[in-house]
Amino acid sequence: MNLRDRQRADTRQRVQRQALRLFADRGYDATTVNDVAAAAGVSAMTVYRNFPTKEDLVLHDDFDQLAAATITQLPATGSLADRIGRTVLATLDLAVTNDHDLLRTRLQLMISTPALQARHLDSQFRLQEAFVTAICADDPTLEYAARAAASACLGVAHTALLRWASDDSDPDLPTLFREAFTAAFGHTP
Repeated sequence: MNLRDRQRADTRQRVQRQALRLFADRGYDATTVNDVAAAAGVSAMTVYRNFPTKEDLVLHDDFDQLAAATITQLPATGSLADRIGRTVLATLDLAVTNDHDLLRTRLQLMISTPALQARHLDSQFRLQEAFVTAICADDPTLEYAARAAASACLGVAHTALLRWASDDSDPDLPTLFREAFTAAFGHTP
């Protein structure tokens, strides 16, 4: 990554962090893009250049690309659900390790803000497509099975994420995912 790309990524991260802080403090609907821009020390145009919609300030992440890269690096052993489950687990573990508070705030906003709930489903669909594309790169005949396994695993992940975001005791997210996966599939990924 060159200097310009790093600066762009730093700006994007600063804007998103300020947005999440303001949304958590003031409320999503009460915070404007101009408020976010002022808090981040950038123009509203810079905010929109990095996040085309207000919802993107909460929902944007790199999980699709990370998950697609991870599934191709993990051993292709076990069922498709096991492969996807191991990928989701690795992605959640990395996300919690690198930015626990940011992820938790994002999830709490997604749960509590009606405008974000529907868009969250769009992001789930994109993540499902990333899994299907990565799996089918080696074997296109797996498309239907990959889609079903990805959908089931993302449902399990969604259940664990909702529990984690709403539990004040802050349980371990990877453990919650393993428990939910075991409840759904009868074994850990």
